[in-house]
This record gives sequence, structure tokens and C-alpha cells, in this order.
Amino acid sequence: MKLLRHGPAGQEKTGMLDAAGRVRDLSAHLPDLAGAALEPATLDRLRGLDPEGLPMVEKPGRIGPCLARVPNFFCVGLNYSKHAAETGAKPPKEPILFSKASSALSGPNDPVVIPRDSEKCDWEVELGVVIGRETLYVSEAEALDHVAGYCVINDVSERAFQAERGGQWIKGKSAPGFGPLGPWLVTADEVPDPQALRLTLDLNGTRMQDESTADMIFSVAEIVAYMSRFMKLVPGDVIATGTPSGVGLGMSPQRFLRPGDVMELEVEGLGRQRQEVVAAG
Repeated sequence: MKLLRHGPAGQEKTGMLDAAGRVRDLSAHLPDLAGAALEPATLDRLRGLDPEGLPMVEKPGRIGPCLARVPNFFCVGLNYSKHAAETGAKPPKEPILFSKASSALSGPNDPVVIPRDSEKCDWEVELGVVIGRETLYVSEAEALDHVAGYCVINDVSERAFQAERGGQWIKGKSAPGFGPLGPWLVTADEVPDPQALRLTLDLNGTRMQDESTADMIFSVAEIVAYMSRFMKLVPGDVIATGTPSGVGLGMSPQRFLRPGDVMELEVEGLGRQRQEVVAAG
């Protein structure tokens, strides 16, 4: 299934794509998409619905983040071999974990606002993993059974805040709008191999990132199993699994986002995002 949320910010309704890619109204069966709605029992119930029997949404309008809220917004750093190389870092021996503030969540086509005092805003197309059941001390062999689905994430980052201001990376990852999510939550049964997906990002029509999740240092199964050794993951948690090479930080000379820039990004089978960059008010 491809599940989504549409409508003005804060007033989104749930929807499901039919076989022709049209939005069907799911709100009578699912008030919102978060928490327990990601558990296997709920997803199995939704699979039993015939999309053709759901009301058509003729004008869905704005597409919101595919999740209404997230208990935790986790990220994995330096998780692509070529990206680690372009930043001059050694490949990590264990996954590098950090968080984004959940208030960074935004729709896939909402504007990206450069925060005040920003110097180095950057782009990062990533495969997003959405947890579907409580996950603690799971093996790699069991890990993917705990995934509800996948989505596109742009892990927008302010590099000066992240690396030059001391403390933890979360400061450079968490401005409002720095977490575009969606357009869809694609359930795990439609993604047989999360390590065989192409990711791309274009900036103003020029291809900047183009790689496969096969370049990940740590696979989705390894990440979920590893994280579950240190914390309990819960339904609705999101994990941004790292970005491939081609970020502005790795260019020579470096190139960072400016007002008027347009980012277009895609993960194979999970949909496209488009964001215009604007200055803070």
C-alpha cells in the first residue's frame, strides 16, 4: 500500500493511492497516520479494503508529511561509503546515531526555510524507515519484520550549526522544515529489498546525488538490530538511514543552498519530493 496525508498543514486527512495512482479517501477507516496505525494489525486491516470502493479525492491539494507525528526522529551519519570518502572521514565501525527534532517534520513539497544566522544549508536525500512494532533486542534476521514501511526523506542540514558550534549534530538538523517526509508511506511488503533502491537529488535541474542503497555501510536490518540493543523503538519512529555522496559539503568549492534554489529528490518506488528554498522571515 501507498498511504499518504493531504490537506492544509494541521488539517490533513488520510489517503491511499489506487492502482492508477489516484488518491482515495481513507479518513473513515483511519483518522490519522501515526503510532498504533503503523502496527501490523492496523495495516492488515487496511490491506483488506478495496481502494476502488473508497471515495475519490479529486483535488487532494497539498501533500503533508506521510506521518502525523513521530515519537522519535533518528538518523544515521556517514552511512554510505562514497559519502564518507567525500567528507574525508573513515568509514565508521559502528553506526553513528543522532536525532532530528520531531518539530522539523514537514511535507514533501513544502518550502525549505533557511534559518536565521545560517551559513551552510545542505541537502541529503535519504531512505526513511518507519518502525511498526515495539523493537528491543532483535536480531538482524528479525529486524525487517519490525519495519512498517519506507519513505523519502530530505535530511536538510545546516553544516555550520552541525559541526562548528560545538555540542551534538542535532542543532544543525532540526530547524522547522528540515525534515520533509513522504509523499507516501510505502508498506514494507512493496519493498522486497531495501538495499536495492536508487536515490537521486537534483538541484536546479542538475543531478547532484545518484546512488543505490547498496552503497550503505550498514544495511537497514543491521541498523534496526543495532539500535534495538540500546533503546526500544516504537511504532511511528522514523530512521533516516544516511545520504549518498553528492552533498554540498563534499563539493570543491563547497555549494550550499540559497533562496530560490529548487531541490527535486526521489527514492525508487517511494515517490518524489520538490522543495523551493526561501529565506527566513
